[in-house]
Amino acid sequence: MTTKIDGRAVAARVRAEVAAEATKLWPDAEQAPGLATILVGDDPASAVYVASKRKAVRAAGMRDFHVSLPATVSQAELAEVIDRLTADPEVAGILLQLPLPAGLEAGPLISRIPPEKDVDGLTTNSAGLLARDQEGLRPCTPAGVIELLDSAGITIEGAKAAVVGRSDLVGRPMGQMLLNRDATVTVAHKGTRDLIAATREADILVVATGVQGLIGREHVKEGATVIDVGIHRTPNGLTGDVRADELEGWVKALTPVPGGVGPMTIAMLMVNTLRAAQWAQPNGGRWIK
Repeated sequence: MTTKIDGRAVAARVRAEVAAEATKLWPDAEQAPGLATILVGDDPASAVYVASKRKAVRAAGMRDFHVSLPATVSQAELAEVIDRLTADPEVAGILLQLPLPAGLEAGPLISRIPPEKDVDGLTTNSAGLLARDQEGLRPCTPAGVIELLDSAGITIEGAKAAVVGRSDLVGRPMGQMLLNRDATVTVAHKGTRDLIAATREADILVVATGVQGLIGREHVKEGATVIDVGIHRTPNGLTGDVRADELEGWVKALTPVPGGVGPMTIAMLMVNTLRAAQWAQPNGGRWIK
């Protein structure tokens, strides 16, 4: 019997915990720090994502600071907006929604966000803190995967773990987070010659490739836990990077698509925003496990 790890339930619990902590710290929500989202241009998908994040931060009892800019904004003008938000003590976290319109370079802009306000955990400074296993804000999706594993009672310490994918957003930080929890980690990617050999012995397999149906039973050890980060729209609905039907009854636990990793990303963004807000307090409070 394969257990389906319910990301919706875990995300709801995490968001409720954040809201309870924020309410305790700032009973008047109008006095709470908050999240600044920056949306450039009019991409419909980006607008939907930002709207979801803004709604979540308000529901969590923190303030919503939103900046909407035209696609014609210059690199220098956008940099000035980030610098202004960085200097604002009421802004706990800054999120620059990607992708940016053509003509804007994301890297230098993201680098302007200080690590203590980098709620996406994407800056080089944040990556360095993760690599050194020092306290900092972690990328939301891999942080959500760790939360799912812990919530499902999956032992990470001592486990063999494989991550398929090496993106800065998921794959690289995922491997580092598992390593920091004392797993023995293999990272596979498009240059891996024998993917089955890289994944077949893993107790924990995290797949984040963006390739629909890449992973099937031949890649997975019986009794493993499989986390599917991928999501793809098909005529038959949403599906992931894993051929989930082949793994039913074969693996110990599996995240469904949809309803697995997806809901965790915004939940962990709320955790990061709360952590950033606490760090900014005079007593340097912490809310980290």
